[in-house]
Amino acid sequence: MILEVEKIHTFYGWSHILFDISLGIEERETVAILGRNGAGKTTTFRSIMGLTPPKVGEVRYKGEIISGQRPYMIARKGIGYVPSGHKVFGDLTVVENLLVGTKKAFKSGLLPRTPEEIYNLFPILGQRRKQRAGTLSGGERQMLTIARTLMGNPEVLILDEPSTGLSPLVINNLGEKIHQLKGEGLSILLAEQNAKFGMALCERCYIIDKGEIRYQGLTLELQQNQELMQMYLAV
Repeated sequence: MILEVEKIHTFYGWSHILFDISLGIEERETVAILGRNGAGKTTTFRSIMGLTPPKVGEVRYKGEIISGQRPYMIARKGIGYVPSGHKVFGDLTVVENLLVGTKKAFKSGLLPRTPEEIYNLFPILGQRRKQRAGTLSGGERQMLTIARTLMGNPEVLILDEPSTGLSPLVINNLGEKIHQLKGEGLSILLAEQNAKFGMALCERCYIIDKGEIRYQGLTLELQQNQELMQMYLAV
């Protein structure tokens, strides 16, 4: 697997948040972590990225243990993290936001993306390139946060609640873009409260509840288990 999380326990202060979490993603695979608000999805991602390092267990990227490393070092290895909340630099233009996302190549011969490549993926950002990011719609800001992370040309893209706060039409458009990124060869790990959206994008998924993994397996099998979906996803 390109990214593996093995038996991690993560705390906020004295509060034990994640309990023995294990998961993984293969190259070119899209995997979803599903669960209600507060289930532990964001903490799992923060543990992977070194923002809230686990106290027990390991995170491995391409076989290398990365748990305990600084977040910027983890990002430079080829993992791109898009946090929830459509966070942009509001006073900067769209193109300035993109340039902020440029970083040194994590391996020889791989160059950062250019803004022009991003505009091919997100044409609306090309139309808004000189517009201040704070004036964009919620959907446009979400696309910009993803695009800014893509400027570093990651091999693994981690998306935290990408559909939150967006209209159904924008969500459908976003899903198409994620499918397109998958077609380009990215490994994508996303967390979602919107189970329908998350399951439509992935072959495998996990359910997390109260900091523990309650299900792991094929998305199709989960869709056929209405009792489990109702219990943990309220679907």
